[in-house]
Amino acid sequence: MDALVIGAGGFVGRYLLQQLLEDGKTPGATKLPREALKMDGVEVFDLDLGSQSAIRQLLERERPMQIYHLAAQSSVGLSWKEPELTVDVNIKGTLHLLEAIRSIPEYYPRILLVGSGEEYGYLREGACPIDEAEPLHPGNIYAVTKACQNMLGSVYARAYGMGIIMVRAFNHIGVGQAPTFVAADFALQIAEIEAGLRPPVMQVGNLAAKRDFSDVRDVVRAYTMLMERGMSGETYNVGSGHAVAIQELLDTLLDLSRESITVEQDPAKMRPSDVPIIEADINRLNEHTGWEPQYPLRETLSTMLDDNRRRFGIL
Repeated sequence: MDALVIGAGGFVGRYLLQQLLEDGKTPGATKLPREALKMDGVEVFDLDLGSQSAIRQLLERERPMQIYHLAAQSSVGLSWKEPELTVDVNIKGTLHLLEAIRSIPEYYPRILLVGSGEEYGYLREGACPIDEAEPLHPGNIYAVTKACQNMLGSVYARAYGMGIIMVRAFNHIGVGQAPTFVAADFALQIAEIEAGLRPPVMQVGNLAAKRDFSDVRDVVRAYTMLMERGMSGETYNVGSGHAVAIQELLDTLLDLSRESITVEQDPAKMRPSDVPIIEADINRLNEHTGWEPQYPLRETLSTMLDDNRRRFGIL
């Protein structure tokens, strides 16, 4: 096993495993017992990050030299409803992983800790695009836990000489994403309307917020390039470098729709706190790896809408 993807049962994991296979790696993957994951060429293990001993047993037996840590409670909305779960998975789970690695004699893997652009939170005027030196002012519970994960990675890299690379990934979207995320939610609602499963009215939250959206395939390619070329102890933004209003995301999908659709704001979809704009400065990523995004936003949204249409038999 060349590489282990921890938390591969989620949205990003399958894309990262596919990228590793295309890169000629022999990957392994961990998932939760309730998750389903099966891919040719990938050995899959059930793993609970609440158990440091279970993590150590797996790593000591398999000894992967690349570890991608994707496991997270990654929904901002859910973090408001389940703060304790978010802390347990995102902070305690990371600590258990790092301690398990550190406890294994003569074992020095490269580790990629995946954080979030949400960590930057409330920004100074003129701070966008945001570079990695920008002070962190997280504006939600999920962002707080990811900022803590980043700090843990930095401390362990410095104090113990561990090969840890930290990532702040901005919004990434694609086929298979859960509808708790905005682009997937919009694509699902439109396909349901086209299939006659709901009235031609979409329910939306805050459309004014601006976010940096990337295709998930671009994001996992950045991860593998950082694993190979990133500097230990460094943090890298991964994003498109361009913020887009949620309204523009919605307008693009409505333009791709086959129906005339009315939009209504749903108070239940509004967050207690929302940062107005988040946009990545990706110069460090580009300089250290040569990475650049390849998939245009409209193309990504079109594939997401078409995937939902297939589910409902209308494509």
